Amino acid sequence: MRQSRWTLTIVPNAGDPNVYLVLDCVEQSRCARREADAGKTDLETVVRDLMSGQYKDPQRVIAFNTFEHRAADVSEDVAREIRRCTDAALEDLSSSIEDFVVRHAGRGQQLNLRLV
Repeated sequence: MRQSRWTLTIVPNAGDPNVYLVLDCVEQSRCARREADAGKTDLETVVRDLMSGQYKDPQRVIAFNTFEHRAADVSEDVAREIRRCTDAALEDLSSSIEDFVVRHAGRGQQLNLRLV
């Protein structure tokens, strides 16, 4: 039997084998995974898209590791990263992701800074 020299893959050829997909609710009773370009399913892009309001009502973020054949709900990690980014930029959470962040990472802590 002749062996093929190429392999078919749906995974982008990048350093991170994880693919991140967002479950978004477009209506109260209708939630679905949003379509995304294969090259735009990395964590940084998903966080940036969430922060810029690309999703109406994000519910969960699922990471699929295609090399290890596993999936995990990473919503809490993503919510904490969004909070870290907005805190570092001294910005408020946008209304489109505030519920997502509070649901998965809790309410933010007010930092008490000593005035000098």
